Amino acid sequence: MAQVRREPLADQAAALLLERIRAGEWALGEKLPGETTLAPQLGVGRSTVREAIRRLAGRGVLASRQGAGVFVIALDAPEDWDAVLRKAGIVAVIEARIAIETEAAALAAARRTPSDLRSIRRALADRDVHRSDIDSHVDADTAFHRAVVAASHNAVLLDLFDSFTPRLRAAMIEMLRIRRAFGDDADHDAHAAQVDAIVDRDEGAAAARSRAHLLTLRDALV
Repeated sequence: MAQVRREPLADQAAALLLERIRAGEWALGEKLPGETTLAPQLGVGRSTVREAIRRLAGRGVLASRQGAGVFVIALDAPEDWDAVLRKAGIVAVIEARIAIETEAAALAAARRTPSDLRSIRRALADRDVHRSDIDSHVDADTAFHRAVVAASHNAVLLDLFDSFTPRLRAAMIEMLRIRRAFGDDADHDAHAAQVDAIVDRDEGAAAARSRAHLLTLRDALV
């Protein structure tokens, strides 16, 4: 029986349990052995087994049922979101941005508050003064787009955007280095037009301008 040998123990224990589930040791809907059985098999303590089970439950593989035990509810786990983002190419990242930000822009136009507008305008002005250095331009651009997503008042969209940010930053820096041109007046005007649509509560225009801007980025690469 394979045992855990490296840190972090809970991650290793979860990986070994998932490996055994994939191998068919427990069928769909079957109850796992108790912690006192699994712990010596994996070479870890009971608390580590509990944490490993929590991690697999979070990935939709296991479910704890109070008073009944832990059951297999899926025979595999989807790839970790962070790993998916790390592998994603620039075009895939921009297409995902289109899905998130187009809807967020429409919602921002419908729901924005005076405080939201101040944040968006401040971010637009900051973006305007960071046109010469790629890294600072990408950071200012990301802050602008986050301000728009935040104005949607949709916590799920904002969580998606925030989880996306590290890969987004790397992809955008890579893209701008390939293009070698960024931050021109047309680019700034496109962002300003999106702000105008949000100010005017024009949901259709806000969404269309967000989508058009991001499609321009994508089309420059394909």
